[in-house]
Amino acid sequence: MDNSADTGPLLQLELEGRFLRLTAGGSWTVSHAGAIDAQLRAIDMGHASRAEIDGRSLTLLDSTGAWLLVRTKLALQGAGLEIDSFRVPDVYASLVSVIETEHNVRPTEVERRDTLRAFLERVGLATHSVLIQGVGILGYVGRVTIEGLKTLYAPRGRLRLTAIVHQVEEVGINALPIVGLLMFLIGVVLAYQGADQLKKFDLEILTVNALGIGVLREIGVLFTAIIIAGRSGSAFTAQIGTMKVNEEIDAMRTIGLNIDDVLILPRVIGLVIALPLLTFYADIMAMVGGAVMCYFELGITAPVFIRQLHQAVTMDTFLVGLIKAPVFAYVISMVGCYEGLNVERNAASVGRLTTRSVVESVFLVIVLDAGFSVVFSLLGV
Repeated sequence: MDNSADTGPLLQLELEGRFLRLTAGGSWTVSHAGAIDAQLRAIDMGHASRAEIDGRSLTLLDSTGAWLLVRTKLALQGAGLEIDSFRVPDVYASLVSVIETEHNVRPTEVERRDTLRAFLERVGLATHSVLIQGVGILGYVGRVTIEGLKTLYAPRGRLRLTAIVHQVEEVGINALPIVGLLMFLIGVVLAYQGADQLKKFDLEILTVNALGIGVLREIGVLFTAIIIAGRSGSAFTAQIGTMKVNEEIDAMRTIGLNIDDVLILPRVIGLVIALPLLTFYADIMAMVGGAVMCYFELGITAPVFIRQLHQAVTMDTFLVGLIKAPVFAYVISMVGCYEGLNVERNAASVGRLTTRSVVESVFLVIVLDAGFSVVFSLLGV
């Protein structure tokens, strides 16, 4: 049988008393569907009560031709005829079987939902999820804090200095280039924008005051914490999450290691040590960037800049920003480690929770910074 030859559709109808035989042959494809459909619709069943569909002479059959055969069979059955046989070449049997099966599948019904109700449901589910997440993080922070206090009370055998130093290097020293560059540029931007506005009032020298107070109290520690949240907080989640996917954490627990002592506390302590130092470095780099911009934009020399900065800021101004750094570091490390331990055993979960840890860390850092601002304002600091 040459399946590539297109001989045109053949349809023969024989009516013998109450028996109807329909013989299909040739090429039943979409290109001949119109002619075949017209012939099939013109079939006169007479008084037949039984029928046979013989398609063994078919040389070409596609899904359209198969559907026409199946539709004819259904039409005959719908007219009350009993189908004795329905035969096609073996090569097309699976195609016809699929067409017969699929026509019984009910069309998909699109559920129509009330827009307001759906919106309220999403809000409720999101609120519930946030509350559950908040409770989980608070419980985890409490547990790790207790473990940390136990370690500080009895450090022998629990305080892993090598791991802490390694984390200080990873999150602190290795972050110096990116933090320094970004804070230098931020200092340039703040100085330029401040000078551009203060020129209108002939108070260009106050650009130094605004730069010093803004960077030392707020901008330095806030931007540094956000950078570290994106760099190191996400790394904590990815590292611990990958270990969980590879079942390394299960193996550590099996041999009796305390996960908090081995994985969590070194990262927390390392970041708490490194972030205040990074904040001090960021403040210096922002001041340098602002001084460079003041020199080229306003003609303020370095000695004049330093003298004006000394008059504008006090030690309290510097300490206000520096006090926030350990708190931000603690929150960033807690969130990063918590999400890492919540990773499921698949790669997609690692990426999803890494992104979540960054978002949560940045959000909490900004909320805490706002809280510090309110408290310091009430205290008159």
